[in-house]
Amino acid sequence: MADIKQGRPPTEEEEEPRASGEETAGASRSFASDVLEGGAGPSWLRALSIPVLAILTALVLGALLIVFTDSTSLHAWASFFRDPIGALSASWTAVREAYQALFTGALGSPSEIAGAIGSGDLHRITLSLNPLSETVIASTPLIFAGLSVALGFRAGLFNIGAEGQINVGAIAAASVGFSFAGLPGPLHLTLIVGAGFLGGALWGGIPGYLKAKTGAHEVITTIMMNYISYYLVDYLLLSSFFQRPGRTDPISKPVTAFFPHLLGQDLRLNAGIFVALLMAIVTAWLLNRSTVGFQFKAVGANPDAARTAGMSPGRTFVWAMALSGALAGLGGAVQLASVSPSLTPGFSSGYGFDAIALALLGKAKPSGVVAAAFLLGALRAGARSMQAATSTPIDIVTVIEALVIVFVAAPAVVRGIYRIKAQRAEGPQVLTKGWGA
Repeated sequence: MADIKQGRPPTEEEEEPRASGEETAGASRSFASDVLEGGAGPSWLRALSIPVLAILTALVLGALLIVFTDSTSLHAWASFFRDPIGALSASWTAVREAYQALFTGALGSPSEIAGAIGSGDLHRITLSLNPLSETVIASTPLIFAGLSVALGFRAGLFNIGAEGQINVGAIAAASVGFSFAGLPGPLHLTLIVGAGFLGGALWGGIPGYLKAKTGAHEVITTIMMNYISYYLVDYLLLSSFFQRPGRTDPISKPVTAFFPHLLGQDLRLNAGIFVALLMAIVTAWLLNRSTVGFQFKAVGANPDAARTAGMSPGRTFVWAMALSGALAGLGGAVQLASVSPSLTPGFSSGYGFDAIALALLGKAKPSGVVAAAFLLGALRAGARSMQAATSTPIDIVTVIEALVIVFVAAPAVVRGIYRIKAQRAEGPQVLTKGWGA
């Protein structure tokens, strides 16, 4: 060993114990730790580590909220020093029942589904799949809205106007939906979807044009256009062209063409989900495989460098906002032709603002947005069942959603909690430009 310190190369006999020791140390290093610390392992698994831990942490904190809001648990904790086992047992029961109801309300009961399939009764099988159907229904508009904001992010734009773009897309879709009742169903449905696409594109393109020509920040213009869309819906619903005959309340005539149901009329699951998934694939191709997508990312990363390379940032802003709005408007049209056949005030129900969280959760990637939409859709579909079965406040699910978003948006917090090393940087990833851009 002294010779080694003096610089003599080690002999084979001296090398062997050293190599053996390194091999043993390497074997003791778990695959999970390699993945979490950004070392070995598939890249997709490393990318999933932070979101999965964020969801797990949010569920743990949500469990604490369930305990603090459950009267039985609080009563048991009042006598903790006399009966600590009883307090812990009551808390575990409250959390287990609430999360079990949340899970079965979102995906269905595995035992009920297995029993229904074993019975061979088609009606029973259909009913057992109702929770999963409701999850998909809740996720569909979220996918469109999330893709809308994510596409803007990739071009360095912060589109907060998805709410208004959904409304205007629904206005255009509704006007076509009840005006051509004599057309064949597939053709009529195509016109409804196309009208929603064009309506959203128009409403999204306006802030893009204003940014390109005047430098007006898209955050301000899209927020203001949201309010314009709200009052535009209210105004049109009181006009004779839109208002349903025989009604004095603001509700439009119903559309007459709908997406077909996939599992019979007993379930609301319809072919609209296929349109959403198709748009996710098209958006992924547009951003990652096309020249237009390359221009979006180049302008989003550095408009000055893109201009030097011969690209037009102004034209890119208009196209990006128009396509972003088109995706949101398409979501409004699909929602109108599947779940809500009539246009009413508050039609969008906040999907445009949820889209910002979805784009952040999905890292502005279409595949990530789809996964995040199904997560939020499952939480919302299961929340109603959780409240009905256990009297747990439905607001607990909203808190869990917020915690997931906070932890995913601030990955340093998750790394600090679980002592995870930051992954090696693979290049800059720009989501949006700041106010000073």
